[in-house]
Amino acid sequence: MDYFPIFLDIKKRPVLIVGGGEIAARKVVLLLRAQAHITIVAPKLSDGLAALLVQGEIAYRAGDFKDDDLNGCALVVAATDDALVNRAVFDAAEKRNLPVNVVDCPELCRFIFPSIVDRSPVTVAVSTSGTSPVLARLLRAHLETMIPASYGRLATLLATFRDSAKARFPAMKQRRHFWERILQGPATEMVFSGREQDATQLIQNALDHGETDAEKRGEVALIGAGPGDPDLLTFRALRLMQQADVVLYDRLVSKEVLDLVRREADQIYVGKKRDYHAVRQQEINQTLADLAKEGKRVVRLKGGDPFIFGRGGEEIATLAEQGVPFQVVPGITAASGCASYAGIPLTHRDYAQSVRFVTGQLKDGTINLDWCSLAQPQQTIVIYMGLKGLPVICEQLIKHGADDALPVALIQQGTTVHQQVMTATLSTLSGVIKGQEVHAPTLLIIGEVVSLHEKLAWFNPVDSSSRHAFGRDPERL
Repeated sequence: MDYFPIFLDIKKRPVLIVGGGEIAARKVVLLLRAQAHITIVAPKLSDGLAALLVQGEIAYRAGDFKDDDLNGCALVVAATDDALVNRAVFDAAEKRNLPVNVVDCPELCRFIFPSIVDRSPVTVAVSTSGTSPVLARLLRAHLETMIPASYGRLATLLATFRDSAKARFPAMKQRRHFWERILQGPATEMVFSGREQDATQLIQNALDHGETDAEKRGEVALIGAGPGDPDLLTFRALRLMQQADVVLYDRLVSKEVLDLVRREADQIYVGKKRDYHAVRQQEINQTLADLAKEGKRVVRLKGGDPFIFGRGGEEIATLAEQGVPFQVVPGITAASGCASYAGIPLTHRDYAQSVRFVTGQLKDGTINLDWCSLAQPQQTIVIYMGLKGLPVICEQLIKHGADDALPVALIQQGTTVHQQVMTATLSTLSGVIKGQEVHAPTLLIIGEVVSLHEKLAWFNPVDSSSRHAFGRDPERL
């Protein structure tokens, strides 16, 4: 190791920073987060540091560095653009055996500032020993995605049990096994999902009585898998997918998303397509409950968002009735994801002041919608599951007052490399797609905002030769 990693407690301790520019200001902000008492020595201060001085956050002595400035200091930073001054600060600190950092000069550093992932009281520091600060920042960014902000709350909660755990398990090995069991069990996820009171009770019960039924019991995570692009998953969704024992997924979950599931997890397909259900909804609901009761960590992956035409409410209702713990992780719904990737803003102050999400197929298979309200101007209509009833939808909207030249977009496999955007009007869309190979998942967007697609489209899928094949020029078909 070029540097020995160590964490210093500098709360309320004097720290000297020589230099008053923007580089010094960045170090000041970092050190203030560690609650240091900072004094700056410099001929003048940057605007940012001057503001901190007015707020009473720092102390300041105007002038050049003197050896006496180091009196009583616990830490020293030189951040000037004068090599001679920086060297003088280093030499003076060396004589007093003070930890010193000369910014951007590794050979004059007895400590270095790492890139920090702050989940206080959890802190992760990354260093390249000063050889490549940019690489350290990139590594930190990667870690940021892997360490939820809730780890800080988890550490704070665990700290409240340290003394009682030590009394309950005097041997270090016993304590280690206890904490491993707690951290790998449901208590951690309870904290992450905002149920700290439940986690507190579970840990206390484990201390009082050993492993409890709550620890043995599994949980269901109802996760929105988004419209297809795996990069659109939330951090929480990805974490739970990689902890799962079993995953139930539907037809709208892309292969790329499924590839991110923990490899050891069992995968069960419960998808549906028009007029055919591989597994009935009631069976899915009960399967989720049964698997969790066996102590398994269950993930239910649903395309888009589980609460927007995804039957998520039906599934968790069964879990709630049977006392099975669950959490819901929202996903980017198809309307938002597909519209964005197609360059179609759902609202726009010149074209649409509201947006309506509707389903093109009701539970009984009909398309009995409120056509009068849908045919109103200055709004965007997004229709899920509308491919089968597309001719009826266009016909009824025109019949109830919508302009037959109103722009329409049919988006197939939106956000994926196979995305196709088909644009037409209410009166021409059925004819444009007639005889073409159009398959779900599709999304129908109706409104003046569709006219912006050609100008704002930015997403270029890999198989771009097929993109816009159903666009404004039917002769290309």
